[in-house]
Amino acid sequence: MGTLMTSISGIRGIVGSGLEPETIIKYTNAYADSIGSGKVVIGRDARITGEMVNQITSGTLLAKGIDVVDIGICPTPTVQFNVKKLNAQGGIAISASHNPNEWNALKLLNGTGQFLSPEEFEKMQKHLLKGESKYKSWDKIGNRTEFKQGIQNHVDAILDLGIIYINEIRKRKFKVVLDCVNGAGAYVLPEFLNEFGCEVVEMNCEKTGIFPRLPEPLPENLTETMKKVKDAKADIGIVVDPDVDRLVLITDKGEPFSEENTIVQIVKFILSRKKGNVVVNLSTSRAVDDIAHHFGCEVFRSAVGEANVVKKMKEVNAVIGGEGSGGVIFPEVHYGRDALVGIALTFQHLTEYGKTLSTLKDELPQYFISKKKIEITVDPDKMIRKLTAAFSGQKVNTEDGLRVDFIDHWVHFRKSNTEPIIRIITEAKTKAEAEKYSENYLMKIKNLG
Repeated sequence: MGTLMTSISGIRGIVGSGLEPETIIKYTNAYADSIGSGKVVIGRDARITGEMVNQITSGTLLAKGIDVVDIGICPTPTVQFNVKKLNAQGGIAISASHNPNEWNALKLLNGTGQFLSPEEFEKMQKHLLKGESKYKSWDKIGNRTEFKQGIQNHVDAILDLGIIYINEIRKRKFKVVLDCVNGAGAYVLPEFLNEFGCEVVEMNCEKTGIFPRLPEPLPENLTETMKKVKDAKADIGIVVDPDVDRLVLITDKGEPFSEENTIVQIVKFILSRKKGNVVVNLSTSRAVDDIAHHFGCEVFRSAVGEANVVKKMKEVNAVIGGEGSGGVIFPEVHYGRDALVGIALTFQHLTEYGKTLSTLKDELPQYFISKKKIEITVDPDKMIRKLTAAFSGQKVNTEDGLRVDFIDHWVHFRKSNTEPIIRIITEAKTKAEAEKYSENYLMKIKNLG
């Protein structure tokens, strides 16, 4: 029996060991029943199992009488954008995001191009539990069309935002090392960067769909990319994950800009143009609060996960939002993490700033995050309750695990949905302090357990 991970955003698993054709049909069937009728936009990342998953998913939808609009290999945010653009009733992005080659997934979207709401997910779950497979007769099956303009629709919307001055950016003549990990980014980003007049040094931009390294854009996986930026004397390194919803930057010195700082610098740029509310998740840097405070704006925090950030953004009418993993959500394009939007806004920010990316990093609020995890023998929910009681006199948020804010640091305790562990995210002004606090919290959990 393989592993299949289900969540509000869909299902993912190892192909042939959890994600089998029968599983794909079962979930697509339930998703189709929850939609009812209409059309669904399908796009996929470049991994080699994508076509197989696409064929099964599309065939199931057609058999249910639902029309399929196939936009081919493209970023997940491109699927999200086109669901709304094409007035579809839903969308499926076939991508396991930053998971390795052997994984794939169905990311299920509603008619607004966003991940299913809790209510929509529950509705789909009811159809799943029924286990019924009702298909249409031969004369009532859906129609499948290929739509080649999906990526261009997305790109045009970004270039037409009104705050991206492309001629000014072209004058900067940015030299960029681009690392697409041979994923969907290779199908759009080289041309996208050319639009901005960049000199592009391509790295892992082959359209093979086979990742040459671990695909999650963490510093430990990007040593060769960072070296390339330095050797090429580039102004910036741009790294995306396989489905191009996360943006990670490398400075002109060949050092990590920090995935947390992706959203920090975007918030700084947007608020300098337009005051408004900001939403980030509970595990995102306090630097966002410092920037917002400087502009007299308020930060709201949500549970971790794109769907949760988007929900909160709509509630407070946020002008910008995102996550510290390199996720930028700019509602003027669409409500979803989008590396293409992040790249365009970063270029405009740097052009107006006039200095280097490394200097920009140095001028941002300086914090350091430590991430640890501990395996526990008690029920994770029980442990979170014990921790909440232990910190009852402090400033706490229990929307997603437990976050405790102190004057000089904060800590976020979250349970894993897949294994018996508690994650501990701690941020302080120095790396040494963040590590010290992390160790203290590890010991506290051991003592409570």
